[in-house]
Amino acid sequence: MRPFCRLWHEAIKTYRTVNTVRLLLLGIVVGVLSGAGAIVFFAGVEGIRFLLLTKLAGMSLPAPAGEELFHGHAGPSRPWLIPVFTTGVGLITGLLVYKWIPDTHANGTDGTDSMIKSFHRLGGLIKPVVPLIKSGTAILTIASGGSAGREGPISQMGAGFGSWLSTRMGLTAKERRILLLSGAAGGLGAIFRAPLGGALTAIEVIYREDFETEALLPAVISSVVSYTLFTLVFGTDPIFGIPRFSFNDPRELLFYAALALVCSLTGWFYVRTFFAIKYSVFEQIKKKVGLVWTTTLGGLLMGLLGMQFPQLLSGGYGWLEMAMVGQLSVGFMGAILVGKTLATSITLGSGMSGGMFAPALFVGGMSGGMVGYTAHNFYPGIVSQPGGYVLVGMAAFFAGVANAPIGPLIMVCELTQGYGLLAPLMLASAVCLVVNRNISLYENQVDNKFDSPAHIDDATINVLEGLQVKDYYQRGQVTTMEESTTFKEITEMITNSNELYFPVCNQKGLVTGIVAVQDLRRVLFEDCLCELLLAKDVARNPVLLHPEDDLYTALLKFVDTDMGQIPVVSPEDPRRILGLLAREDVFMAYKKALQAIKEL
Repeated sequence: MRPFCRLWHEAIKTYRTVNTVRLLLLGIVVGVLSGAGAIVFFAGVEGIRFLLLTKLAGMSLPAPAGEELFHGHAGPSRPWLIPVFTTGVGLITGLLVYKWIPDTHANGTDGTDSMIKSFHRLGGLIKPVVPLIKSGTAILTIASGGSAGREGPISQMGAGFGSWLSTRMGLTAKERRILLLSGAAGGLGAIFRAPLGGALTAIEVIYREDFETEALLPAVISSVVSYTLFTLVFGTDPIFGIPRFSFNDPRELLFYAALALVCSLTGWFYVRTFFAIKYSVFEQIKKKVGLVWTTTLGGLLMGLLGMQFPQLLSGGYGWLEMAMVGQLSVGFMGAILVGKTLATSITLGSGMSGGMFAPALFVGGMSGGMVGYTAHNFYPGIVSQPGGYVLVGMAAFFAGVANAPIGPLIMVCELTQGYGLLAPLMLASAVCLVVNRNISLYENQVDNKFDSPAHIDDATINVLEGLQVKDYYQRGQVTTMEESTTFKEITEMITNSNELYFPVCNQKGLVTGIVAVQDLRRVLFEDCLCELLLAKDVARNPVLLHPEDDLYTALLKFVDTDMGQIPVVSPEDPRRILGLLAREDVFMAYKKALQAIKEL
């Protein structure tokens, strides 16, 4: 019993003192919660969609091989029910959001963007009611036929679990943000059945040019646990039932480069169309009639569009699988590409719930399919597997519009259960990132950690490097000593001055040292030293600054010398002392700079 108690004591001690171990264990808990949430969400979407669209509306929509949960004959054809369903969902969504979470309708593009905002600006806090309402209304939106994806709500739900757990356990804001990303990673890893891709997407999508590396290990463990739970219920088969694609002919890279350019163009169209419809149309309507009627109108318009074009309903993964196996024409893919962009912009731009991830993959896949099958028609000897272009288009498109180069790439490899398309994926993603570097699907993304309020404490060096000595030093006459100044004269100068540091100059006027009062405090009144010591004997080595130096350089000199003031000299004439920079001046400049950043 005693060895067990000792082992338990050591385990508790390790949990409390080793931050990495604590976050890994909490990542497991978050993964369990995210996996359970993903199971409920996925089953809810598929079950209600089967009831509404298949049984009641009589729609026979294709489903990918790994997601066809419910089997049965479609009911009598009643396409007019689709706008009834979507309008009702729009009304319910508007009422719930307006009554319970009115401050969230301006949180960004979708649930993923809301999670990004929470990470950067809200200390990782998400009110539990937010993912509850957003996830519930997203289930209804997708199940009724709204053009939206599961991934945004799932990432927000997982992030909500991470935020809730960290708050209940009294963790720091930094740990809360890490668990927030871990929860999002768990949700993405489960719903895509791609644990590594989900984890990497979660930690990179919050920045345009950076990664949240501190969250990598908890995100991976959360994603693995969540994926494991999800596959225990729904199986390990990938979403798409497709053949293995491979890359064998180097000449094919030219066509993949063309694919990247096409995806960049359609990505620009996708993002611009969404923001134009959201802000130029629905935001203006919302100002006049309010949120509730705006979401209701969005549901009505989506339903009417879906009634005429069923290919635009819900996420559309079944149509993507058909494109991969060559069952769609190039013209058809181009048409539903445009239609999906408009349908998604109406659904989410009006304020209904759902994610932009799946529609983005849909548009990217159709963009790639258009290039692949067109190239196959003209060069069948080079482009022998045009279906692979659909997969590459999905990853490259999302990499370009979301500034996420690694996660989607790995995710596609996991979806295909192989790395046969790795080289084309890397090339196409890189080209899309460069071409679309000035656009972003997510409004709350920031460039890097230094632009994130979440890492304001890490920006110390960056802040000081942007500030110059010339803007903060104290200009004016500086009392100097000659090298031959006696100790008696030094004591008289110190007694008659408020200064604590005195530059020592040679006969040419150059500063050769600095006398610090603190160095003389013990012998200041020793009369026997009056004629024995000279200024050059008690001076420290010279430390100087120029007006163009940055405050980080100044801070390093203060740290190295433990001095309270440093002379500032002219770079043109080093004999000319312009003033003094005090250590307090650097601290005050830093404080003001941080306050300015917080107010942004």
